Amino acid sequence: MHSTETDTTADGADWAIEASEVFKAYRDGERRVEVLRGVEMKVRAGELVAVVGPSGSGKSTLLHVLGALDLPDRGQVRLAGQELSRLDRKEQARFRNRHLGFVFQFHRLLPDFDALENVMLPGRIAGRDPSRVAERARSLLVEAGLEDRLDHFPNQLSGGERQRVAICRALSLEPSVLLADEPTGNLDPTSAERIFELLLDLQARHGTTTVLVTHNRELASRCGRIFTLENGLLT
Repeated sequence: MHSTETDTTADGADWAIEASEVFKAYRDGERRVEVLRGVEMKVRAGELVAVVGPSGSGKSTLLHVLGALDLPDRGQVRLAGQELSRLDRKEQARFRNRHLGFVFQFHRLLPDFDALENVMLPGRIAGRDPSRVAERARSLLVEAGLEDRLDHFPNQLSGGERQRVAICRALSLEPSVLLADEPTGNLDPTSAERIFELLLDLQARHGTTTVLVTHNRELASRCGRIFTLENGLLT
């Protein structure tokens, strides 16, 4: 086991994320690049952890593998008790929609939808009751301090406001796991601090297991634990 994380299954820990001996490589022309080389990772339900590491170390690749956006070459990933490799692509998509929330460095909001409609989108795709989807989206946006921005389109919002909408969208279906890839990386320091405080607040209120990829060591230090990814391994 390459990680310094101790297996505390014996003490009854409820693991929301379990990655075991995960390998992932890509082709760069004729060269094979090993990105993940036997990653081990366990995150408890309701925990907030950070993943840090040098640029190009594979942090985003790890997050994509954890979220079934990409599959490992070898190894296993279990989320909410489900081994993702046992699901076909359609089943993985359904699992992501139900159990996972994603926040990226760039908000990826739909430009022709206002803030409320963007947050409602996952619920609409899932075929949920429209009135409940709208109520949940409105409630999250109010929690995020955007009660006066519900009918504003992305181009009418600041960078920090757009990222807050993206976080609300990621939480709209009450996922058990939130994966955030450099959510403050494209923001000025003041906006970055506000987004991080919002993540902390919403994570605490909703008990969502959260993995935060960041290059900001100061923000990482305020998470429950820090994993460092370097040379394809987590420590």
